[in-house]
Amino acid sequence: MLTLKVITEETDKVIKGLEKKHFSGAKEAVEKAISLDKTRREAQTKLDATLAESKRYAAEIGQLMKAGKKEEAETAKAEVAKLKVIASELEKTKEEAETALNAHLCTIPNLPYDEVPEGSCAEDNVVVKSSLRECKPGDTVGNWTTVPDNGDAKLPHWELAKKYNLIDFDLGVKITGAGFPVYTGKGAQLQRALINFFLAEANKAGYTEIMPPTVVNQASGYGTGQLPDKEGQMYHCEVDDLYLIPTAEVPVTNIYRDVILDEKQLPIKNCAYTQCFRREAGSYGKDVRGLNRLHEFSKIEIVRIDTPEHSKESHKEMLEHVEGLLQKLELPYRILRLCGGDQSFTSAICYDFEVYSEAQGRWLEVSSVSNFDTYQANRLKCRYRNADKKVQLCHTLNGSALALPRIVASILENFQTEKGIRMPKALVPYTGFEYID
Repeated sequence: MLTLKVITEETDKVIKGLEKKHFSGAKEAVEKAISLDKTRREAQTKLDATLAESKRYAAEIGQLMKAGKKEEAETAKAEVAKLKVIASELEKTKEEAETALNAHLCTIPNLPYDEVPEGSCAEDNVVVKSSLRECKPGDTVGNWTTVPDNGDAKLPHWELAKKYNLIDFDLGVKITGAGFPVYTGKGAQLQRALINFFLAEANKAGYTEIMPPTVVNQASGYGTGQLPDKEGQMYHCEVDDLYLIPTAEVPVTNIYRDVILDEKQLPIKNCAYTQCFRREAGSYGKDVRGLNRLHEFSKIEIVRIDTPEHSKESHKEMLEHVEGLLQKLELPYRILRLCGGDQSFTSAICYDFEVYSEAQGRWLEVSSVSNFDTYQANRLKCRYRNADKKVQLCHTLNGSALALPRIVASILENFQTEKGIRMPKALVPYTGFEYID
């Protein structure tokens, strides 16, 4: 969450930033935060003064009793009793203001960086790079094809999955429900191959692999900003008050909750493969067909903890890593810088990677790579001690590298041939086969 220092000292900047994110009632939200903080501080000041006066009276009581001034001592005791009541009321006022302030700060999103474009929705996002730009079908760059040339073969992945016995969507409905597919045969092998490929590439890039739990407690959900769950997207195990993770970002970043790191340890680079669970409430229509939108899916996440001075360089390196994965998979892709209105609640800047679906004739998001600045770190109390022994907040970053369902869909659709579905060359050592036939 935003720090009070930023809100109180850079109020106009905060309001403008929130308006850029199209946050409703930005000015009112900031004013309420300042007001609650003022109430809290005034109560604390009065409480300190009351406790100091009570302490002074307490010291006098002993002296008065020694001097035999019993009546004056009783009067002092009465004053102490009154001050205790006042102190109790002030403590309650302060605690209520603190609770209300913390709850209110959780409702205020992160501020977007200056380079984040203006805009209210996905249509306003800016394409910063596309492998399709100025290319003709069949053209290649390096060892990857920019535009697939599949002739008339344009079956959607759900039909290909049925044709080659790769994914059973109906069986998933029988076992669990819609959005929980069952991968079989070479479909399951392709899934496992992609997981191993992504983890191996992350390892080459210097990421330490973590195998975290896939359920987290409330504190972890709060730390990375998934809780309070404003959109009702998390699966909640109510009896144990635990949550199924929507991404490995949650458990991996929470490793550093309530931790003070040494600057020499930064940047920390972790990666993790997990199953991810999302209710996807409100999703409907063609966008949820096949693998387009699932309730459970596999994903490899990369997470970094860094200093404010180096986090933008870390973000750049993460973007290059994800782009390299798509190039090695020979998939047509584009990179978008999200506008203020389309960014997540917690991100300061975010880039989306999309792959082109040949059969569906549209772009599918496969990765979001975000820098959260100090927003998550402030909630997590994730800090580091610099060379001057000063403790300050870290920056946190994360990105999908990559989410599997739409990558699988894109591979099936873009590489379908008369012989079968060709595997990208970089993936063959992991699949053990060159074609699905």
